[in-house]
Amino acid sequence: MLDNDMKTQLGAYLQRVQQSFEMVASLDDSETAKQMRDLLETIQSLRGDKITVRYDGNDARKPSFSLKRVGSDTALRFAGLPLGHEFTSLVLALLWTGGHPPKVEQETIDNIKALDGDYTFDVYMSLTCHNCPDVVQALSLMAILNPRVKTTVIEGGAFQQEVESRKVMAVPMVFLNGEMFGSGRMMLEEIVAKLDTGSAARDAAKLQAKDPYDVLIVGGGPSGSAAAVYAARKGIRTGIATERMGGQVNDTMSIENYISVLETDGPKFSAALEGQVRHYGVDVMTQQTAAQIIPPATPGELVEVRFTNGGSLKSATVILSTGARWRNVNVPGEQEYKNAGVAYCPHCDGPLYKGKRVAVIGGGNSGVEAAIDLAGIVEHVTLLEFSSQLKADAVLVHKLESLPNVTIHTNAQTTEITGDGSKVNGIAFKDRLSGEDRHVTLAGVFVQIGLVPNTEFLKGSVELSRFGEIIVDAHGRTNIPGVFAAGDATTTPFKQIVIAAGEGAKASLAAFDYLIRMPVAVEAA
Repeated sequence: MLDNDMKTQLGAYLQRVQQSFEMVASLDDSETAKQMRDLLETIQSLRGDKITVRYDGNDARKPSFSLKRVGSDTALRFAGLPLGHEFTSLVLALLWTGGHPPKVEQETIDNIKALDGDYTFDVYMSLTCHNCPDVVQALSLMAILNPRVKTTVIEGGAFQQEVESRKVMAVPMVFLNGEMFGSGRMMLEEIVAKLDTGSAARDAAKLQAKDPYDVLIVGGGPSGSAAAVYAARKGIRTGIATERMGGQVNDTMSIENYISVLETDGPKFSAALEGQVRHYGVDVMTQQTAAQIIPPATPGELVEVRFTNGGSLKSATVILSTGARWRNVNVPGEQEYKNAGVAYCPHCDGPLYKGKRVAVIGGGNSGVEAAIDLAGIVEHVTLLEFSSQLKADAVLVHKLESLPNVTIHTNAQTTEITGDGSKVNGIAFKDRLSGEDRHVTLAGVFVQIGLVPNTEFLKGSVELSRFGEIIVDAHGRTNIPGVFAAGDATTTPFKQIVIAAGEGAKASLAAFDYLIRMPVAVEAA
């Protein structure tokens, strides 16, 4: 099950276990159950003085196993094998159950323990999903910290019938007390905030109480992180307010073109960004969504940024690095069947369509890479591209064209994503040359047609292009004095991580230059 290197690493981690706990397995005669027994025996062999295993469980989901600290009422269960991207989740669950402290703010831990209610979570994941671990780890920790929270982590590939009956067509997908709670990546603080109705008001009050900044960055992706590091290294008061550190990079499976980093993935890269930002003492405020920017009435006054929770922050300068999100195809059926056959992450949701027929909309690098990945999992892939030829790199196009279970349609205008009322059953498109309307029967549609900037809240204040991008000059300056912008939300061409990082650094240096040249210094604590 685990090779020698993994056993050695796991053994080293398990030395941090401080409190005894048991694992209780509910097994059947499946091959997965045999592998689960092997995994549990390995874990016990590495720390037998603290970890015991029983095989007399009677849970309805088989194979599965629970983790329970001796003398506690914790309820955390893994149904299916938590390997692949979820192996880290398993290791953390073992450590936390064994009393090793999580790397979480004490305030968040206190909020979890104070949750007043009975919460039963089912979270569905796939072993290739890079968005799932954050959700799995968050709900696992909540179950370990609060006995009124019960969490079951379900590997969708091992429970196909259950996945189909609950209409799980995208992961991660979370059910709370039998009802749909949420889908897609969710951070621990976000989940707790949804359960704790008073958290928004408390968060807003904390923002209001903060002193003004010299530089406030809105957005925590590569551009925002670079801006924060460059500002903090100047010794000035720096804050960063963002929904999540790393931004859209979190949703990137593989990064192989960032100079000096041969290969990494989005979550690792995002964690490294956050680590460096915090290393320099930047005030990091997550779960913050900007709602409005208030320009200074006169030059030299503070800029105000208001947030959706009702709070606001003030700063002598502001750097907007709000990034972009996946663009919708905007045809009938897309919104109706989102997470019911319409998906945007082939790495996350592809395994749910094993043996089925799917379509990919988009012939750029993202679309062609998605089609190549999916072709190794599903029965057949239909790729639709609006233009007369695929726009992806030649090496990707050649690879795609070599695959026997892929059909490519260029000059194809998607007109509708069809369904039976509960899930997708096909896609309709028009041949732009012949005018012929066509329909392909399939189970899923993956949309990969580019990005749209997150700038809606800036309309009427900051000058935007007709595409909604923030118009910046060579120094990252906007039309508002003291307000700068960087990254995918701007008119800077080529939306790449390395370019965003460079633009963030440049905007930060420009903001510092603006500060030192102001005739009257703005007071910022």
